[in-house]
Amino acid sequence: MADEATRGGQDSRAGGASRASWVPPLMTEVAARLLADGYAVTPGFVHPRDQGQLAAEALQHWNDGAFRTARVGQGPTATVQPEIRTDRVLWLDQTRATATQRRYMKRLARLRVAVNQATFAGLYDWEGHLAMYPSGAFYRPHLDAFEQNSSRVVTTVLYLNDDWAPGLGGELRIWPGERAGEGTPIDVAPVSGTLVTFWSDRYLHEVLPSRFERISITGWFRHRTPDVLRAASFR
Repeated sequence: MADEATRGGQDSRAGGASRASWVPPLMTEVAARLLADGYAVTPGFVHPRDQGQLAAEALQHWNDGAFRTARVGQGPTATVQPEIRTDRVLWLDQTRATATQRRYMKRLARLRVAVNQATFAGLYDWEGHLAMYPSGAFYRPHLDAFEQNSSRVVTTVLYLNDDWAPGLGGELRIWPGERAGEGTPIDVAPVSGTLVTFWSDRYLHEVLPSRFERISITGWFRHRTPDVLRAASFR
């Protein structure tokens, strides 16, 4: 859910086309909602044990100072723009993924297969990062697909906040119209274990100001483009 281009290490990949041939019913349901509505909100996407472990790992990285200020834009022209976003990110690298992260990526691989079967979207792989919104952080309305050379097709956001309660902010707001302010927005509470998926080039969305340390794993299913294939050939 971020226009961040500078990554620490390799992109994370939730499997190539030959992986995850079995599709659990939950993945089929998510894909069907994505096809019908353009987005899906799925509580309990990962086991509560894994929710806690993923959150603990993210907090450890945060305490170690591994996160970096998120940027806006793509490639070498990406810049820090605090008037647009004030979150911090840590890109995931599959070669260094923990066992819990690999389990999550495996579930995403099965979801990718389900979405391809339902929509013929041609999703090829997944890249993602940990995202931390300290108290007061926000992200103004934006699209996840870059204007030029965007391979991002479906956005995924997994929340890892056991202590969230109404009034703490940090909700994901999805705008149904072409501009922020048009139509009735959909607000998604950042409750631990909830996965949000939506078409990256279709929905303007924002993160409302947070009043606590909001943690998530944000990522994108990508389709085959020359840039994606060229990067994959070096993995």
